[in-house]
Amino acid sequence: MTQAAIPHTHDRLLIIDFGSQVTQLIARRLRELNVYCEIHPFNKVDDAFLAAFAPKAVILSGGPASVYTEGAPMPPAGVFTLGVPVLGICYGQQVMMHCLGGHVEGGHGTAEFGRAFVTPTPARLPLLEGWFAEGTEQVWMSHGDHVSKLAPGFEVYGTSPNAPFAVTADPARQFYAVQFHPEVHHTPKGAQLYANFVRMAGFKGDWTMGAYREEAIRKIRDQVGSGRVICALSGGVDSSVAAVLIHEAIGEQLTCVYVDHGLMRLGESEQVVSMFREHYNLPLIHADESDLFLGKLDGVSDPETKRKIIGGLFIEVFEKHAKAIGGADFLAQGTLYPDVIESVSFSGGPSVTIKSHHNVGGLPERMNMKLVEPLRELFKDEVRALGRELGLPQSFIGRHPFPGPGLAIRCPGEITREKLDILRQADAVYIDQIRKHGLYDEIWQAFAAILPMKTVGVMGDTRTYDYAVAIRAVTSVDGMTADTYPFTNEFLGETMTRIINEVKGVNRVFYDLTSKPPGTIELE
Repeated sequence: MTQAAIPHTHDRLLIIDFGSQVTQLIARRLRELNVYCEIHPFNKVDDAFLAAFAPKAVILSGGPASVYTEGAPMPPAGVFTLGVPVLGICYGQQVMMHCLGGHVEGGHGTAEFGRAFVTPTPARLPLLEGWFAEGTEQVWMSHGDHVSKLAPGFEVYGTSPNAPFAVTADPARQFYAVQFHPEVHHTPKGAQLYANFVRMAGFKGDWTMGAYREEAIRKIRDQVGSGRVICALSGGVDSSVAAVLIHEAIGEQLTCVYVDHGLMRLGESEQVVSMFREHYNLPLIHADESDLFLGKLDGVSDPETKRKIIGGLFIEVFEKHAKAIGGADFLAQGTLYPDVIESVSFSGGPSVTIKSHHNVGGLPERMNMKLVEPLRELFKDEVRALGRELGLPQSFIGRHPFPGPGLAIRCPGEITREKLDILRQADAVYIDQIRKHGLYDEIWQAFAAILPMKTVGVMGDTRTYDYAVAIRAVTSVDGMTADTYPFTNEFLGETMTRIINEVKGVNRVFYDLTSKPPGTIELE
């Protein structure tokens, strides 16, 4: 979605990003409606881009800026002369008013943050079909500035206590604007608003995983030609789907490389290699490079440095094996859209880099191969849907995500073989507990982490001084936000007892209750 990669075989909706941290959720809502959309930062969208992209509708996202300040983000004037429906959200509403002759102000007493309730005006608006059955609707507000004067042609269709222009529109020109965020969970009927908007814009809702599969295969063939590709296979959902998709596109031009970097879970390497060799007839190299990785990571404690080292070593290993098979022109990865969002700052805007992903921000500048990333435009649940479309077994599709850097980012501080062995055993006990209780498929991701601390304990009337382990489990849809899984105290107590009794070197277990945000899912 960060680049106009998909051919013009579908109606396309353009999301102009002004720096909101939840812009990607707009895309999620639209994808759920089978509408193809792309997100592009405001400073990359000009009139020439609009002409080439030819959107059927445009959405202006939220953002942290104030429209009345010097250098404030603005859309190109051509957005309002395209003749297509335009929806402004939060800052998008304000910038629409600012550009079309209205007025926006800051000041005390008009800000709204959190839940608010919108009341309709007597005028009816198709955008709000299905709303206000009980008189008001809950929405999620997050604004300091406010519209103080409507642009000519606009009317008010909804108000809230601190937003007299909560819903405004100029139906004749197909311009619509809301002060709240319909994309977030806390606006319960936000999905209905987006459904109304795309229906009014005339979208057919024909963008499906079946269509994506066909178009991605065509794109892979166009990019690769007669070249050879090696695929970084970890055994997780993303790399597995990427490998099968690419193999369908180019067949024997693909070689998969599974790198055992010494940072895998208990029995992981054997499971992944046997799983692929049993299900798919494709070339697979099992590269045991644990000594190389652990040697380079010795004494390193900074999480960003760890990721950079691992990313760099992955590339070295892939280049080595590319030469061994007679040369490869491309490296394939299972990079997803959330990886891109977290790793790359908003271009020219205020969003910050959260962390480097080994397959995005962790790549060294020098690369001897070009990247093939067929999943780069997808969210995790879309990847699972694509996996089902490709016929992957549920044992592949249903696996919890596992990061490319492996246990390195579940071992804060310095990494040692002793700590990794303890962590593998603790994690295995924890996952076994989750499976025994029938909870695995309810949880998005669960894992143990070994903390960079030792604590005093008493076991068998003897003093111990051993490591503390944290266990974590979250629920999520796309990995962009996550909530803690609500285990019972009985489950946590049983799990803690098993880990301490079965794993030598652990005398204390914590349960991580942090959601995302403010935390990330992984510890590093």
